[in-house]
Amino acid sequence: MPKQRNDRSTHREIELLDALRRVGGSARIANLAEVLGVSEETIRRTSKALAKANLVRRVHGGVFLANAEAESSVLSRLGQRSTEKRKIAQAAADLIPDGACVFLDVGSTTAFVANALHKHRKLTVVTNSLNVAQAMLNQNDNRVFLAGGELRRTERGAFGADTSAFLQKFYFDFAVLSVDGIDAKGGFFLLGAQEAAIAQDVVARTRHCIVVADHLKFGQSAPLIVCPPEQIDSFVTDRPLAPVYRKKFSEWGIKTVHGDKSALM
Repeated sequence: MPKQRNDRSTHREIELLDALRRVGGSARIANLAEVLGVSEETIRRTSKALAKANLVRRVHGGVFLANAEAESSVLSRLGQRSTEKRKIAQAAADLIPDGACVFLDVGSTTAFVANALHKHRKLTVVTNSLNVAQAMLNQNDNRVFLAGGELRRTERGAFGADTSAFLQKFYFDFAVLSVDGIDAKGGFFLLGAQEAAIAQDVVARTRHCIVVADHLKFGQSAPLIVCPPEQIDSFVTDRPLAPVYRKKFSEWGIKTVHGDKSALM
């Protein structure tokens, strides 16, 4: 299991990770220095710290992201482990009653949840995801609110100050959140600063927070904490938890739903 850092990340490290995401996951040190307006030595020093945390890999003259799947486009991830994601999605949808106000984020597993909600009625769906909005539109008297902001192609979603301001108009019964990594010490993590900011805003305005993730997210490294794990109410996954996670989730008060059986563990 990759070692998680105690200090999580510095501002410079977060900037470097965001820059790598914007340029497709890999770049030469000289190019990163130009993008961030810092020296090449600063990039080398920052990437060395990130490499120790298993967040990037260093090669001669360049850097690339370690968590390649999380950095791939949401469209490509929709085709990965689709069977597992459908099971997770149905189990998550079963937790949400008709008439609820629900936030759904830009994650690929969350897009499957949107499809699994197709029989629900009179939902108020709020999202920053184009995929979710399209899936929920004109379904069973559901109302769909799409947050504005800067659109990003990789996530097919909106981000930024305008997005956060729009979301603050709502109070949610349920929120369905995706994550890039899960750690037994710190809980749930994301790679992107803007994704983390939105998740934190939503968690603070939600009665019941649901995290959806398949088994491969366990042990994955990411620098940003979604929220204190005690603020998550339910976790939906595709396989039984390892004993260390089962113990920690119980301590955090998180109910775990197994996608195969849709039963609490």
